[in-house]
Amino acid sequence: MDSLKKPADTMKVSVLASSSSGNVTYIETPHKRLLVDAGLSGKKVAALMGSINRDLNDVDGILVTHEHSDHCKGVGVLARKYHLDVYANEGTWNAMAHKIGKVPLEQKHIFGMGEIKTFGDLDVESFGVSHDAAEPQFYELHHGGRSFVILTDTGYVSEHLEGLIKDADGYLIECNHDTEMLRMGVYPWSLKQRILSDQGHLSNDDGAAAIIDVLGNHTKKIYLGHLSQDNNMKELAHVTMSSTLKQHDLAVGHDFSILDTDPEKATPLTII
Repeated sequence: MDSLKKPADTMKVSVLASSSSGNVTYIETPHKRLLVDAGLSGKKVAALMGSINRDLNDVDGILVTHEHSDHCKGVGVLARKYHLDVYANEGTWNAMAHKIGKVPLEQKHIFGMGEIKTFGDLDVESFGVSHDAAEPQFYELHHGGRSFVILTDTGYVSEHLEGLIKDADGYLIECNHDTEMLRMGVYPWSLKQRILSDQGHLSNDDGAAAIIDVLGNHTKKIYLGHLSQDNNMKELAHVTMSSTLKQHDLAVGHDFSILDTDPEKATPLTII
């Protein structure tokens, strides 16, 4: 039973950074420590790890979602400096090779879309998303009967995907932009079209709609991630998510918490 679990036998998460300028998430179990993406400089990732009293020398590997720089910028330097194994699908490896520099062959691993890999006491399931990258995929991490889903950088969430990730204990969900802020903003129309497309990014409303469709009795934590620094505000994303869920008679703040992320500051290392 969950109530009888020992505190040590848990999965912990910190969203080290999340925004349109850089994304890194840290996941820890009693026997494994992984990063999902490293979209900041190696120095910045190390500092963020230090802020939660963790050390990159203890990390086992990096799972990469896709080749955009805000997700892979620091992958190469971290792999080389800390001898980290790196996992990505073949399309992503090919697309990010020129961005991350040389990674020793023994540290390069293929993690195919739709596969499940076991890392000690942590099972990781990959799933495809709709984004303008070579072969974008995100991850659901499982440990001790608990699960945590990372889902950003997608233009929409299909019914099939909703079925795959339903009723996780925690979510990092994309709330990239407020649609009106984006439409009225300074971006060129071509970029606005890209962001609004089915291969772009989830808006605040889209993120809330996705959570309504996947949230279940196990869900306790919802992190709002990948906010645009030009077309969104934390307060707006938070209010949109909270008010939308309340309109559907969901007990925000009682059954589950809505948590903000930041481009520069790690969220506390928290049990999922």
